[in-house]
Amino acid sequence: MLRIVKFCLRAPGLLLLLITLTAPAEAEIRVDIRRGNVEPLPVAITEFSGITSAEAQVGRDISNVISNNLGRSGLFRPLDRKAFIQNAASLLVRPRFSDWRVINAQALVQGNIKVQPDGRMRVEFRLWDVFAEAQMTGLAYFTEPQNWRRVAHIISDAIYKRVTGEDGYFDTRIVFVSESGPRDRRIKRLAIMDQDGDGFRFLTDGTALVLTPRFSPTTQEITYLSYFNDTPRVYLFDIETGREEVLGTFKGMTFAPRFSPDGKAILMSYAREGNSDIWRMDLQTRNVTQLTRHPAIDTSPSGSPEGDFIAFNSDRGGSPQLYVMDSNGGNVHRISFGRGRYATPVWSPRGDLIAFTKQLGGKFHIGVMRPDGSGERLLSESFLDEAPTWAPNGRVLMFFRETPSDSKGKGASSRLYSVDLTGYNLREVVTSGDASDPAWSPLNP
Repeated sequence: MLRIVKFCLRAPGLLLLLITLTAPAEAEIRVDIRRGNVEPLPVAITEFSGITSAEAQVGRDISNVISNNLGRSGLFRPLDRKAFIQNAASLLVRPRFSDWRVINAQALVQGNIKVQPDGRMRVEFRLWDVFAEAQMTGLAYFTEPQNWRRVAHIISDAIYKRVTGEDGYFDTRIVFVSESGPRDRRIKRLAIMDQDGDGFRFLTDGTALVLTPRFSPTTQEITYLSYFNDTPRVYLFDIETGREEVLGTFKGMTFAPRFSPDGKAILMSYAREGNSDIWRMDLQTRNVTQLTRHPAIDTSPSGSPEGDFIAFNSDRGGSPQLYVMDSNGGNVHRISFGRGRYATPVWSPRGDLIAFTKQLGGKFHIGVMRPDGSGERLLSESFLDEAPTWAPNGRVLMFFRETPSDSKGKGASSRLYSVDLTGYNLREVVTSGDASDPAWSPLNP
């Protein structure tokens, strides 16, 4: 018997209904994502069934997106559907668990699609523990048919969380700088896409150079650097309306913007008379407050999740290093003491780590350390790795990697990559052309 637990409105036209079909299994499969090299969990993801051909096609599409999402995480190994023994029709009654154990599946995902009389689509899925022969979770969604891909990402997040115990990150977007043209006349445009590369579109037309886009906590606004009359200025961009505005009337240049954790202010660098400091602008009053006062270059501010502290980059010690201060600018102290030059600190959404770029021995690295500077670990190395950004669950990082040109000045490229917090599962995030400066959104509302 179905037992309704709760209703939750996730987005216009998308109603989430959480249902419990059976009692949870006592002995459940679990993937510990805190370990380094985790053996991926073999999971059978069946094509979601449907009575009509249109329903069946949506079912196949949803299953493919789920399979791709979980496979890219490096924690799951979707099994080849050609090896499946039980068909989709009989799965609607109950899985024959022996058929799934034969092909070494530890988890089983099944679902079905049904178009309702009012035109909405009902998408239901179940996650089974094959060896315990028990259902781990069951969810149903009512939505407009065009939202099927969004539902696939939400289901992927539900599976990820049930198996790992951590929030997923598939129902998210990436904003980045899309690059094209020759190196001496580079066109850089703001672009946005789902985390799996679908839904790509440009946000700016390329007439002005853009850099360092950053999401607001609400995911509806972006702050970034653009050049106005050849002067770098910080801008706000509303994703839904396309409205763009410059922040402030500073006499010098403003750059390296980032939203405060509560979304009510912008942290940025302001350079004037050869000096660069960290400033905060209140987005409601547009009042500005200077947070650092030092003759060095202070830049790349990033607030802690609770808003108590700000990490930033400064060369006040003679070379670029990482510093942390109170949110009001007090108690400034250095946290990076390893060899090399440190830059672009970004506080994890979990608050436990700060990601950074490090230049050492002619190579660039993406690394993490605790907020007190301890536990430094390098996760990547290449000719140029830069601009880390966190997935909203604080378990995956994205950055861009640039490859050098050949002796004739050709062959250089810039691509997006992701890497697990443990340093494993390095993967390219495919874009249609060169890309840089990624920013990962929070989970979609």
